Amino acid sequence: MNTNTTDFSDLEDELFEHHRFVSPKGQSLLRVDKFLMQLIENATRNKIQQAAENGNIWVNDIPVKSNYRVKPFDVVRVMLTHPPFENHIIPEDIPLDIVYEDDALLVINKPAGLVVHPGHGNYTGTLVNALAFHFDNLPMNSSERPGLVHRIDKNTSGLLVVAKTEAAMTHLAKQFEEKTSEREYIALVWGNVKDDEGTIVGNIARHAKDRMQMAVYPEGDQGKHAVTHYKVLERFGYVTLVSCKLETGRTHQIRVHMKYIGHTLFNDARYGGDLILKGTTFTKYKQFIDNCFKTLPRQALHAKTLGFEHPTTKEFLRFDTEIPSDIQECVEKWRNYAKSHSAETE
Repeated sequence: MNTNTTDFSDLEDELFEHHRFVSPKGQSLLRVDKFLMQLIENATRNKIQQAAENGNIWVNDIPVKSNYRVKPFDVVRVMLTHPPFENHIIPEDIPLDIVYEDDALLVINKPAGLVVHPGHGNYTGTLVNALAFHFDNLPMNSSERPGLVHRIDKNTSGLLVVAKTEAAMTHLAKQFEEKTSEREYIALVWGNVKDDEGTIVGNIARHAKDRMQMAVYPEGDQGKHAVTHYKVLERFGYVTLVSCKLETGRTHQIRVHMKYIGHTLFNDARYGGDLILKGTTFTKYKQFIDNCFKTLPRQALHAKTLGFEHPTTKEFLRFDTEIPSDIQECVEKWRNYAKSHSAETE
């Protein structure tokens, strides 16, 4: 099984530590907003209270309201949605797999393991660092990230479009917002998906208890509207190969939506897919799964197809990539397992 360490890099809306204080042994009970006012320069009580209301004030790893009373040895942290040093981008000579480029944009096939933009613990070695090295004067998006129109998670591979001009950035961003772009992913998920195809609708927001995860809120009382269309490509009994088309693009959307319907992505450590969720208790089967995890040491998700209208020519462009070798090899293992298992039971 995987023993992945905590990785904060693939949550677009993650909270990053900006301040950290440990209350002293003799600390008398004091409201956390007053406690922080004494320690953070230029902080107003109103701003601190608003931060607490937004879930940005944490005590002992739990978000608290402004009336929480700090006691001795409490660890108080201020968590914000942007990393402390994310705007300081160091150009780095990191090779890029560019599948298309013109004066307005480029399309990149991102390998698994490459973080898209600087984040907690990943201020260098990202796609943005590479873009800063290879291209000058890329336009900034609304989050002050050069060239980025959209993103995919660190351990997801596949296609990304990058804008090279302000006009291209605006035009492309509008397409993603209005859901006129085309994005198809290939995923291997746990379980035998019941229906050959279907649509998952459910608002996505941060998990109430595990802030490293997102979760589905079907009643729509919180989170952002999210829609995923899926289609079964191949069945292997204990796992299923599916195509997922995004109608919206929320953080971890496919990973969360597939788990919501009972089909967690294979080897998705953050959502429990690095455990044996379906199958037998036989030792040989456990060894087989371990071998699959070693072959594919990440979530089985690849952004295979990307389509959009070119901002200048207005032509609809569609790009398609080969499924990476690690996913292909894992799928082939399952294909062979399913065939031999079927032969044994006949």
